[in-house]
Amino acid sequence: MKNTKVILANRPKGEIEDTNFDIKIEELREIKDGEVLIKIYDISLDPAIRGWMNEGTTYIKGIEIGAVVRTFSAGKIIQSKNENFKEGNCVSGLLGAQNYCISNGEGLTLLDISSSKISHHLGVLGMPGMTAYFGLLKSGEPVSGDVVYISGAAGIVGSTVGQIAKIKGCTVIGSAGSDSKCKFLVEECGFDYAINYKTEDLNQKLKEYAPNGVHIYYDNVGGPTLDIALLNLARGARVVICGAISQYNDMANIYGPKNYMKIVTARGKMNGIIVFDYIEQWPAAVKEIANWINEGKIKVKEHSITGLDNFPSALKMLYTGENFGKLILNVHS
Repeated sequence: MKNTKVILANRPKGEIEDTNFDIKIEELREIKDGEVLIKIYDISLDPAIRGWMNEGTTYIKGIEIGAVVRTFSAGKIIQSKNENFKEGNCVSGLLGAQNYCISNGEGLTLLDISSSKISHHLGVLGMPGMTAYFGLLKSGEPVSGDVVYISGAAGIVGSTVGQIAKIKGCTVIGSAGSDSKCKFLVEECGFDYAINYKTEDLNQKLKEYAPNGVHIYYDNVGGPTLDIALLNLARGARVVICGAISQYNDMANIYGPKNYMKIVTARGKMNGIIVFDYIEQWPAAVKEIANWINEGKIKVKEHSITGLDNFPSALKMLYTGENFGKLILNVHS
């Protein structure tokens, strides 16, 4: 049996290039005692991958040159010599961008797909959904009646944050980069307002939609968008820093917030969310989000692309806003 793998060939200097990756094919070895062989069906493409491609260690060590590109992936166990996992079990974890993965079981999560798609466990029921859940509820601390503004709102994290905020009784504003994405946010996700930041004045619209200020700003974008949000904070506001997708391709020259003193005048706070800090609480959160999906309170949109050969071009879509919904690479059907 052969395995196709996406390898990190060299580190990007700025924007991701196709030449940063190699595709390698190798024979799979026999699994040993305690191991399982996983046939990967879906690979999650997430903005964090760009940071993982850098050298050094932040909250997680950078991918080594020549190693399989780190990704959350999900699939089915087709061989097992591990008493904790059976053939036929569906699992997810940091399995990488490849067709098959041999694992000793560490870090694997058993998936219940009786009422969900396996790809959902890479999106709304996986790391992005957990980021939305804990970022909003633990860092944002929403209260019914709060005004919540989310940048990058049409992505899986942003759209999930907004829908959970609606469940919690908040007024929700999202910004996105196209009219179709804004329509999706209002008509399908139940946002109260959506702003096309490419064609509308973000500051003016925030003042119109949140005349008394924003109580929670959930930042997926960074850069000038963060500056504008800081100008519109309500007293006691909470700013949740989840990501800075507008900055990931040039982190050596990152645009810092110019209006950070607005945190002082708003008597607010700004903090970050690393979803792995809550990993022991993931099962309960997955169960709650799954119930909301089944109750029709959360809508899920996926953007699927097929084939490992398309990994580089698909990954780049995250940083240009070309994807619409949770970006998934299908490997096996």
